[in-house]
Amino acid sequence: MNNDITILELRPGPGGDEAKIWAGDLMRMYTRYGTIMGWKVESLDDLVIRIRGTGVFTKLQYEAGTHRVQRIPSTERHGRIHTSTATVAVLPEIPENEVTIRNDDLEWDFFRSGGKGGQNVNKVSSAVRLRHKPSGIVVACQTERDQFQNRSVALSMLRAKLWERELLAREQTMTEQRSVIGRGMRAEKIRTYNYPQNRVTDHRINKSWHNLEDVMSGKMQKISEVLSTLLDSPTSP
Repeated sequence: MNNDITILELRPGPGGDEAKIWAGDLMRMYTRYGTIMGWKVESLDDLVIRIRGTGVFTKLQYEAGTHRVQRIPSTERHGRIHTSTATVAVLPEIPENEVTIRNDDLEWDFFRSGGKGGQNVNKVSSAVRLRHKPSGIVVACQTERDQFQNRSVALSMLRAKLWERELLAREQTMTEQRSVIGRGMRAEKIRTYNYPQNRVTDHRINKSWHNLEDVMSGKMQKISEVLSTLLDSPTSP
């Protein structure tokens, strides 16, 4: 496992447009955090980014889980506070020899990339979508200008998702109940962002920070340091 590369995938929870907006806000938060830390951040697909930097997976692993927001949406006419969620998966880069993928199990689709990138983006089908038939997992990548490179990234994303799937399956069969914090357990509500009270609360360590605007602008170093200190402890849950 390569700790210097990680893939962050965000998925909006129930709640329609506000949940999608919240997932996008979280994506910007992590992108800005990566910039502050001097990491290289690349957009692989909608709400999927790859981050490169020394020990980046170790630093970001505790972001995995469900993030809840409480705020008045811009579309709310009556000033009511809404609650929305988005889940974050934090996946490391998994070497080819750790996850076996059969070519016969893969279904490829090639299409033209969208967004910025010049003429190549619009004229060449360099973007790829990959479906793993046995599991039904689908990944897409359009960050590179070359189809071969996008295929390689898509396979890397698939290996990470299969790794996560296997890990969760193992955890669910264990008789002893314990946490799998930082390993992509998306059902767990780990943090609440309360805008009216300007508060961010991490429920795993029962600690709050009253600088929500700073956190959303990517200034997450203190949160990451506290989580690493407390959750890396042998006595942590």
